[in-house]
Amino acid sequence: MISPPILERLSVLGDETRTRLLALLERSEFTVSELCSVLQVPQPTVSRHLKMLAAEGWVESRAEGRKRHYRLSPSLDDAARSLWRIVRDEIGGNGVYLTDAERARAVLEHRRLRSTEFFAETAEGWDEMRADLFGSATGLAPLLGLLDPRWIVGDLGAGTAALAVRLAPFVRRVVAVDRSAEMLSAARARTADRDNVELRKGDLERLPIDDGELDLAILALVLHYVVDPPAVLSEVRRVLGPSGRIIVLDMRRHERGPGFTDAMGHVWPGFETGRMEAWLADAGFESSRVVPLPPDPDASGPLLFLASGTL
Repeated sequence: MISPPILERLSVLGDETRTRLLALLERSEFTVSELCSVLQVPQPTVSRHLKMLAAEGWVESRAEGRKRHYRLSPSLDDAARSLWRIVRDEIGGNGVYLTDAERARAVLEHRRLRSTEFFAETAEGWDEMRADLFGSATGLAPLLGLLDPRWIVGDLGAGTAALAVRLAPFVRRVVAVDRSAEMLSAARARTADRDNVELRKGDLERLPIDDGELDLAILALVLHYVVDPPAVLSEVRRVLGPSGRIIVLDMRRHERGPGFTDAMGHVWPGFETGRMEAWLADAGFESSRVVPLPPDPDASGPLLFLASGTL
């Protein structure tokens, strides 16, 4: 006669060592040695019970070097989770479980101290280390999560579509506009595997975008290349839908002289804060603000600002 699954699960939970393990592993991951320290039982005992719990699907583990980290399985079915909640509520106030929880806090605090020591030793070189490990986009990545996945975003003056590629995973569609055929050719190669990036050739003063098509328009380091920025901002307003937003990243006014401006093909030597705020207001944007960005020690160009506004 085959026992119902619920009875098999009850049998597994009928041992106090195993329920103590589950109570710990529900809160965090632990290695075998950490579990031995918390439960104050020998390693063979802990390993034997973990093996049984793993075989029945209660726990799972991951390898990290020579260690294995155990946790309560996130794929438990509803019946198992309900059963465990009943058992946990019954045993939670028991003295031994409270002691386990206190010992576990000490183990986790030891981990935090190791992390604190690491950052104390590497603080000065942390930015470089993080960039080496994960790339320079790590500072921008958390902000991309604020984008609404339903949005259509315009990367206006997209160049080679470096920004469009970063935006694409977070929104419904990116419309990347540039007037340079050469830039668009490079952008086409870069966006070949991005089916939600649409490249369009056109001028910023006459955008190849329908009225109200965009939810967000971004002008990143492009406005100082155009002859008539107010006209561009008015055109951007046209292509934004209700509650649409604009973001402008550009240079602050600088005094590097015509040699720098001519060499870089710039039309404007940056912009004053007051001028940009006035232009945004005249174009119909509300709640506009212009925020100077802190200097980047690795950058050799003029200082930047970030401006934004909504309809």
